Amino acid sequence: MDAQCSECPIRYRAVCAKCDSEELEQLEEIKFYRTYEAGQTIAWAGDELTFLASVVSGVATLGQTLEDGRTQMLGLLLPSDFVGRPGRASSAYDVVAVSNVTLCCFRRKPFESMLMQTPAIGERLLEMTMDELDAAREWMMILGRKTAREKIASLLSIFARRESAGPFPARATGVKITLPLTREAMADYLGLTLETVSRQISALKREGIIHLEGKRNVTIPDMARLLQETGDEGARGHFA
Repeated sequence: MDAQCSECPIRYRAVCAKCDSEELEQLEEIKFYRTYEAGQTIAWAGDELTFLASVVSGVATLGQTLEDGRTQMLGLLLPSDFVGRPGRASSAYDVVAVSNVTLCCFRRKPFESMLMQTPAIGERLLEMTMDELDAAREWMMILGRKTAREKIASLLSIFARRESAGPFPARATGVKITLPLTREAMADYLGLTLETVSRQISALKREGIIHLEGKRNVTIPDMARLLQETGDEGARGHFA
């Protein structure tokens, strides 16, 4: 892949969203692309990470391996999410591709220098960091207090919100998403069994809350109705 920044599918959502044409030209000079197949490790926790990157396509997981070999999934990296941290040379988590992933990578030292000189990048990175913090808090609630049905509904609403790249109308209808995770990966992420995930998705389909085309293509006829299943009174605010 060798695309111009102006043609990038995540141009207005990624760390470069606020950059002007001159700043984009500077990024062009320090960027390169890397692709990873599903199941391939992008970085191990503690490994040196010589680049920083934006996810262009695909999905990766953030996780931690425990001493006994068990792994805990801690988060997802979806298109436009940022990989790595300026000023931190090593990866804090295991980063693993769960689908084929393309990264737009920036050489670390030039990017960190540009960050100090380009307010637009710093401002956008701060916004993304705050969004990531909000997402982590939201995920603590999902994993800690919600029922299996509420967890599935919450995950579907998160995918819908991210795929839309913006707020929905208050009564959004016919929202279409492509699930970025297999049901097995959803089970790992939600702390559920595969059977429970399949059962809950089937129940949502049977009740007309979602429509399925194959295993990955989902249509949400009425977003408000799905949000009612999340058990979160504040969920509507994301779609107002």
